[in-house]
Amino acid sequence: MKTRLAVALLLALSAPALVHAAPPVATAAPASVANESAADAAFRAIYEKEWAWRQAGGGEASEDGDAPESAARMPDVGPAAQQARLAVWDGVLKQLDGVDAKALSAVNQVNLAIYRDQVFNLAEEVRLRSYEMPFNSDSSFWSNLSFMARREMKTAQDHRNYIARLNDVPRYFSQQTDNMRAGLARGFSVPRAVLDGREVAISNVADLTDPTQSPLYAPFKKLPSSIPAAEQAQLQAQAREAIAGKVIPAFQQLRSFFLQEYVPKARTTLAAEAMPDGKAFYRQQIHEYTTLDLSPDEIHAIGLAEVARIQSEMNAIIKQVGFKGSFGEFLTFLRTDPQFYAKTPDELLHRAAWISKRVDGVIGRYMTLPRARFTIVPVPPDIAPFWTAGRGGMGTYWLNTYNLPARPLYNLPALTLHESDPGHALQGALAAEQGELPEFRRNSYISAYGEGWGLYCEKLGVEMGIYETPYEDFGRLTYEMWRAARLVIDTGVHSKGWSRDQALAYLRDHTALSEHEVSTEVDRYISWPGQALSYKLGEIAIVRLRAQAEKELGDQFDIKAFHDAVLQQGSVPLPVLEKQIQAFIVERRKG
Repeated sequence: MKTRLAVALLLALSAPALVHAAPPVATAAPASVANESAADAAFRAIYEKEWAWRQAGGGEASEDGDAPESAARMPDVGPAAQQARLAVWDGVLKQLDGVDAKALSAVNQVNLAIYRDQVFNLAEEVRLRSYEMPFNSDSSFWSNLSFMARREMKTAQDHRNYIARLNDVPRYFSQQTDNMRAGLARGFSVPRAVLDGREVAISNVADLTDPTQSPLYAPFKKLPSSIPAAEQAQLQAQAREAIAGKVIPAFQQLRSFFLQEYVPKARTTLAAEAMPDGKAFYRQQIHEYTTLDLSPDEIHAIGLAEVARIQSEMNAIIKQVGFKGSFGEFLTFLRTDPQFYAKTPDELLHRAAWISKRVDGVIGRYMTLPRARFTIVPVPPDIAPFWTAGRGGMGTYWLNTYNLPARPLYNLPALTLHESDPGHALQGALAAEQGELPEFRRNSYISAYGEGWGLYCEKLGVEMGIYETPYEDFGRLTYEMWRAARLVIDTGVHSKGWSRDQALAYLRDHTALSEHEVSTEVDRYISWPGQALSYKLGEIAIVRLRAQAEKELGDQFDIKAFHDAVLQQGSVPLPVLEKQIQAFIVERRKG
């Protein structure tokens, strides 16, 4: 979920005065600023002003914890605030249209391409009123509160600000409910077909009788020793009061709305294109998540071709292990044989840690390493039933230990490579360390680039020697098939009239994913149009660019240099990555 911003700062950005707010990571201006041209200076003034405003957030927190500990309110997500944001971003786009790109330095021509697309997507999200559907079967504003509780708080004031945010939850939930009600009224909602059981995460909080059992109370179970004991007791009492008196009742009201109003009135169609302005909405989702302007038909065809290619590689492994049955029978064998499943959550976590340490032993040969490290933790139990198998980012690899018979060990190497190092954890940490890049490149995430890199890392694991058995290599292929099938399913559901059963059958018949994962993943694609397209299209681009670099550079090709060229970009649209790697090839040719 994206950080939500205050109306006051939105209006302030429209005024001549710059909002003075420190970005989340302090950075010195590049040395080249002193000698920059007038065009470069004008462009920098635009993006620095908007970025500082975007990060400041008006003293409010984001629902996923991106705001600083000083935030004392939850975000303003009401329609007036949303339209104020749109006015700001439209104003920025107009200013950018006045920038003479040819007068910019080569570096800023790249920055302009990245920044303009970033602001364009933010504006389109509001313009299409996406905020009226603030959840999907995978992620939600109510579940994301638990991540806010997991941020480090060092001082008593940090904890007081957090308590203030808890006390603001009723107002925040009320705005979200009003937005959802407006979406229902115009037929813009999560499909009814994927809503069964989604109230569980709400009930986990709504049914609490002891506020200390809430995940939101976790920061108060062990307060910093620097806070005096009397003040600790006071903070704990205030937290209990906020959770019991504000948070739990807000969740109870949300559950009533969800079950009594939202579910009964949710649309019975599946396709994004079936909603109001649905074709425009789906095309924008495609653009935002892939950074490409491909049609649904073009993406569907790419998916079918990739499925056919990967199927032949899977068949070769089945032959290698000497299995005599059909492809479907082999999948049943993988899904049911106890040898492929952990018996305890700790066993799954320990195996993931062992894979990560084996990666550590060889990864330095393939890319420059960041200073930051990551940890491995289980997915919180309140969201685990509907979450994906794992998720990673700078600092944390979340591994889902819920329903162990749905978490095959043969998939774990691919999952770990994707979510930790050299995937998301490494990519995010390296991006943050690129001090010469503007903040909007170091501290943002573009799905096609990030997920494309993660999927590429799964394939890179073959060269790194991470897959120890044919079954683990089949797990890698089933993950690649999973991403290829997404291209077919997402476009099938949202543009070609596919049913949920048709999508379930397609994923079930082509991958070794468990039945639990098949259903949760299909529901994710149905309720989150376009996001699933980013992985395979991004990976295809990186694989193609590497093949070109190997061919054109021959003996001059260096795998570590290539990976560094990809990773030092921050997070960029695929067309920008294409141009940057083409420039890398030219430079390497010069020796």
